[in-house]
Amino acid sequence: MSDYIILKAQNVSKQYRLGVVGTGTIVHDLNRMWHKIRGKQDPYLKIGAINDRSATASSNYVWALQDIDFEVKRGEILGIIGKNGAGKSTLLKILSRVTSPTTGSIKTRGRIASLLEVGTGMHPELTGRENIFLNGAILGMTKAEIASKIDEIVEFSGCQMYIDTPVKRYSSGMRVRLGFAVAAFLEPDILVVDEVLAVGDAEFQKKAIGKMQDISNTSGRTVLFVSHNMAAVQDLCSRVLLVEDGSIVYNGNVEDGIKRYLESNLSHKAKVNFDLNSLNETSIRSFSLKSESGVITSNFKSGELPVFSIKLFFKDHLNNPSFSIRISDAFGANIVTWRSLYFINSPLSEVKTGEYELQIKPEKLYLLDGLYNVSISLLEGKVPLDIKKDFISFNVSSSRPSSDYITISRSLSSNCILFSNSEWNIQKL
Repeated sequence: MSDYIILKAQNVSKQYRLGVVGTGTIVHDLNRMWHKIRGKQDPYLKIGAINDRSATASSNYVWALQDIDFEVKRGEILGIIGKNGAGKSTLLKILSRVTSPTTGSIKTRGRIASLLEVGTGMHPELTGRENIFLNGAILGMTKAEIASKIDEIVEFSGCQMYIDTPVKRYSSGMRVRLGFAVAAFLEPDILVVDEVLAVGDAEFQKKAIGKMQDISNTSGRTVLFVSHNMAAVQDLCSRVLLVEDGSIVYNGNVEDGIKRYLESNLSHKAKVNFDLNSLNETSIRSFSLKSESGVITSNFKSGELPVFSIKLFFKDHLNNPSFSIRISDAFGANIVTWRSLYFINSPLSEVKTGEYELQIKPEKLYLLDGLYNVSISLLEGKVPLDIKKDFISFNVSSSRPSSDYITISRSLSSNCILFSNSEWNIQKL
């Protein structure tokens, strides 16, 4: 393994048996072991079985990971992205030596610190301070080395008042902050971070991402980062792995990897009818995207925007109904919001019991090429009655050279929303 390669995975696979705790009988285990020693295929796996998580398995076994190969260089921040259940967390557990692969091997240089789940590595009966020393000892550090870092760890975690309190009394956010601080400040050669940062507040997320960048840039350490927050992945990572159904389907440039992931995730339907648990409840019944000529479509040119057509049902007369629609980009950044509350006389102020069709026609807005998500909500005052988040997407393609546009850089810390004029019409059906 090259001096510049700090982690190497070769033909790594992980198999689990469905519906069974443990591995079965001793005979069963010995038979599998004997086949493995001889380099033979597992005798209990059906020939030609497809590793498809969405279909009912034809075998009692499933490959959580299959034939994983990749290398990570020293000082690199590698993002690992994919849908829930794709195998990302299983891969991190194998890399962290929490579990072993069924086949293949992992080669690493130096110490590995992991933050995989809330409270990982924390003994609930020990205090925060005692857990810091425990984790340092596990990493092979001396008591003096840990003591020299403890003030920085406590300050970064923000748990100064509770550092001598048993961890079992910490909130999930406090456990994550302390766990991350311990993993980051005890100077591991490889820092493994799963989606647990989603538990922390915005301020802590910003601090954590800054710390990971510092670990990589100034200390030359390696970070493996799993997240569903594509803005964080883009800001932080130098390369991404895209995992689907236990296999790596993309290994390379961050922007291309994110684009491929998002395109595989998003629905390109131009009309959605919502499942109704109760036909008599106030709710959003359907939503469609239309061109200005009334054609249902999910493809638009820059400068065009969809006409949004929404069917609403009101069980009773509402005192203060409101409706909002938001467009966000594929990275989750809010782009534009329209709300009925912006009107002096709300278009929904006269609605009574029954079904209505609401049409919202925005003014022109020049969006860059890409995919955009739509979220909608129906409220009475501040009380949400029905919310649909990122349930439909549309594509924008440019009809002009990109040099005609001013691009506002996307940033994890930005929280900008553009408010645009729009024409609202509502009629009873």
